[in-house]
Amino acid sequence: MSLIVWSDKLAVGVKEIDDQHMKLVAIINELHDAMTVGHGKDVLTKVLDELVRYTVYHFATEERLMRLHGYADHINHEKEHKDLVNTAAELQKAVHAGTASLTLTTMHFLKDWLNHHILGSDMKLGHYLRGKGQH
Repeated sequence: MSLIVWSDKLAVGVKEIDDQHMKLVAIINELHDAMTVGHGKDVLTKVLDELVRYTVYHFATEERLMRLHGYADHINHEKEHKDLVNTAAELQKAVHAGTASLTLTTMHFLKDWLNHHILGSDMKLGHYLRGKGQH
């Protein structure tokens, strides 16, 4: 069962960003599914690593578009990105070291963060980018 269901309410209206958000949702759901069916640490670690890598890639895309189009709130938006990357990297390191495991609390944190970020900061960015001709 999916942790996050993609819907049009999560679409910011910029195809490149929306496609990447859909991929992030799919990876989070894959991680959640692997965790709930009791897959071993190797599978969970592999999917978590993919999530961290793809998140960094996605954030770089948004940050490139913000710079390219002169987005005024880029500093706050980039800080949100940096905070999540730092949190995810700490979790990743702890999971690799065997000092932490993935829990439902962790998964709900990821879900809540993604929803909050998309519905807040990314919607504002999408509106701005659409005004600059990005679709």
